[in-house]
Amino acid sequence: MKKYILDLTVTANEHLREGYALLRLTDSRPLPPMLPGQFAELKVDGSETTFLRRPISINYVDEEKNEVWFLIHEVGDGTRKLGALGAGDKLNVVLPLGNGFTLPASPDEKVLLVGGGVGTAPLLYLGKRMAEAGNRLAFLLGGRSAGDLMQLELFRTLGDVYITTEDGSEGEKGFVTQHSVLRDGPRFDRIATCGPKPMMMAVARYAKAERIVCEVSLENMMACGLGACLCCVENTTDGHVCVCKEGPVFNTDRLLWQI
Repeated sequence: MKKYILDLTVTANEHLREGYALLRLTDSRPLPPMLPGQFAELKVDGSETTFLRRPISINYVDEEKNEVWFLIHEVGDGTRKLGALGAGDKLNVVLPLGNGFTLPASPDEKVLLVGGGVGTAPLLYLGKRMAEAGNRLAFLLGGRSAGDLMQLELFRTLGDVYITTEDGSEGEKGFVTQHSVLRDGPRFDRIATCGPKPMMMAVARYAKAERIVCEVSLENMMACGLGACLCCVENTTDGHVCVCKEGPVFNTDRLLWQI
């Protein structure tokens, strides 16, 4: 897909919880097409310690409002600067980058989307596109506690939502792969997941055992976003590849994980 360098305007910045900012951006022209699972490189201005752009997954695209959303986890000076932007501010963005999730060929496919922590971000736009295509969706979302769960009201407009928390403060207690929907729920035809690597590996093991097609969105450190800096290399059945260019979405059959 063609890549664009755009100066977008912040329409809103909502802090969903401490350390997490939801940026909504727009342009005077229609935004370019974007696929679920793709990401953008966001320029950071005003930081003396941040020299590279920050790779952020596309959280949502609102075509009616001509908006693209980014969920920012404020973990360093660069992301804190992004999280401090206000309505009317300009943000230079390179998008869309990478390859996205595979959309089901048939609306009859039952799809499970599994997310943990900020890894739930790309699943919202993926769920929107799949719901528009008529797929039956279920979201399985996990966090350490109820306070870690974000955008639940939006996920619930798209499909069934199942929750696990490690402390049992919401949903079932435990990890996502321990949720009863995997044992007692419907048979799923496809799984898409994003989150901490141990969680994704556990989901991949479950999918392999059940012979379910599974795709993961990797969160390797991506500096350039174009496959030039070799920071995000992953070992696959095709050799070492750059996650930012070949991914970030991979079918788990391509990954040389110990599953």
